[in-house]
Amino acid sequence: MRFFYTFHTAFEGLRRNRSRSALTVLGIVIGIAAVMLVMSIGSSAQNLILSQIQGLGTRTIAVIPGREPTGPSDAAQLFSDSLKARDLDLLRRKENVPELKNIMPIVFGSESISFEGETYRATVFGGTELATEIFDLAPSEGEFISDEDVRSRADVVVIGSKVKGELFGDSEAMGKRVRIKDRALRVIGVLPTKGQVSFFNFDEAVFAPYTTAQQFIFGIKYFHRFIVEAESEGAIDRTVEDLKATLRESHGITDPDKDDFFVQTQADLASRLSVITNVLTLFLASVAAISLCGFSRPWRCGARRAHIRY
Repeated sequence: MRFFYTFHTAFEGLRRNRSRSALTVLGIVIGIAAVMLVMSIGSSAQNLILSQIQGLGTRTIAVIPGREPTGPSDAAQLFSDSLKARDLDLLRRKENVPELKNIMPIVFGSESISFEGETYRATVFGGTELATEIFDLAPSEGEFISDEDVRSRADVVVIGSKVKGELFGDSEAMGKRVRIKDRALRVIGVLPTKGQVSFFNFDEAVFAPYTTAQQFIFGIKYFHRFIVEAESEGAIDRTVEDLKATLRESHGITDPDKDDFFVQTQADLASRLSVITNVLTLFLASVAAISLCGFSRPWRCGARRAHIRY
């Protein structure tokens, strides 16, 4: 009897409130679809981030100045000047880091680059010819910066495809001189369109020898990063420990808690970003689920005699 009454009450409620019932069903369908969409977007975002990280290579290690940030208040640590030329020389020695294959110092910053009245704000990277291997960069025109350019502090640059388009349009860029901070730099190469690679948009970038960038563009004597390539994936952990030991000795650090640098592998970065995307996905899914549960109908208090059957 109770089951029949419950079924009859539910059926009568649906019959008398057809529009409201239809809207409620529609709301539930939309809510479930929203939860599924959020989960799908979270998964896609995570895959995109991981693919960007892997674009830099699985054997790549970044040495970053400053204490490793643990929160927003530590962000200033990323602009420390703790990585110097002496550190680079020590890390290049085989006896200090036996399984290090390549190391490239990097300086970078946002600067205006101009040519005959046209100006474009680009990311200026100071590096070496190893960038062609580490970032998989091969100029579509001309050549990349060389070790000789680095040694001689040559006034040369390689520009991204968008920089070329903004400054030169369809005109020839090779051999022309652009200006960065009143320094005239000759274009020796143009990069093909690559888009976003490892979180860098090289289409909007300008590459110069790091010695030129340090002295004439940024006016600094330190480095923003060391990009290290281990000989093999199996050598990554040992290389990380050798990097830390060498830098601690160079900086006179005996307590690891007082490191003025930190070392980050691609696996570290992928793991941390996976945690972040998972948390964001769960958060968004929770919001969608709460929204789904928010569909309600107004309940009436009290009952007339006609409503009381048993």
